[in-house]
Amino acid sequence: MTEGHDRMSGSPARSSGEADPPAWAGGQDPLSDVLRNVRLGGALFFLVDATAPWCVDVPETEAYRAILFRRARHLISYHIAVEGSGFASVPGGPRMAFDTGDILVIPHGDAYRIESAPATEPEFDREGTLRFFREMAAGRLPFVVREGGGGDPPARFVCGFLGCDSRPFNPLLAQLPRLLRIRRRAGGADLLDRLVDLTLAEMQRERTGGASLRLGLSELLFIEAIRRHLEALPEGETGWLAGLRDPGIGRALAALHARPQAAWTLGALAREAGVSRSVLAARFAALVGLPPMQYLARWRMQRAARLLADGDATVGAIAYEVGYGSEAAFSRSFKRTVGVSPAEWRRAAGAG
Repeated sequence: MTEGHDRMSGSPARSSGEADPPAWAGGQDPLSDVLRNVRLGGALFFLVDATAPWCVDVPETEAYRAILFRRARHLISYHIAVEGSGFASVPGGPRMAFDTGDILVIPHGDAYRIESAPATEPEFDREGTLRFFREMAAGRLPFVVREGGGGDPPARFVCGFLGCDSRPFNPLLAQLPRLLRIRRRAGGADLLDRLVDLTLAEMQRERTGGASLRLGLSELLFIEAIRRHLEALPEGETGWLAGLRDPGIGRALAALHARPQAAWTLGALAREAGVSRSVLAARFAALVGLPPMQYLARWRMQRAARLLADGDATVGAIAYEVGYGSEAAFSRSFKRTVGVSPAEWRRAAGAG
């Protein structure tokens, strides 16, 4: 294939009813790579049984991040409406209606409110909510939490809180809205429904290792929710997830994540993606929000930050692993991008 071609050649014919494989099929899955390198992990997971009227008013995550997951630099929260409906909002944003099966994701640490009807008074004030988190995190409350005024209609929610890194670069979070609603999928039960069923079955009896299993389920539910969001993105949508879905840009992202240490050029990446350099540069920036080489530079810093935090490899070895020819050049780039030196980042991660 020459660099001027904008379409793949030599691909096997596919029937009209057969779904195309993802751009990274058989190679590096960028979403899995990002989730691994931003250290996604379960922090808290529980089920709410609510009766009308009900309202939860949750403060910004910085108010309780250290309570739930001290080592996490960022918290994501999500809620799956197993039964019932209501409204959700973040400060300064519109009120959003949701229904049974919908998933609400609050990715950026905002305060938020979920309520059975507009203008419902919350059951707990700020300090009461923080006290609830302390008690739940300490294991002094049951997995199923009951709240509300005792009336109809009832509502049930799976509530998950996950820790991750937001710095130096988390492309998944970067372009998500402050409040994301993922709508219920039409048709029969899917993997998300089966995971919810497994969660509800697990809560019926206390078994050894149950708390760890539930935190694992909370991660799986979130990942499946993001996959559902990816599959439902409308045509013309922009963002990192939309880039994954685009055949050429998806191949480019897969290549960068598979070999971040390689001496990539725009031409080499375009050949890998099966598009021209001009198409790659314009479409990558339009979808992902960064030029390809700038994206690579930032992803290298995220990869390096993970290696610095999690291991005892030397700064020089990490520099080589993420594609730098010298420790000095890597250290300058890291401090310019992150704001602190590699040694300072490692110390701060150890202190967390």
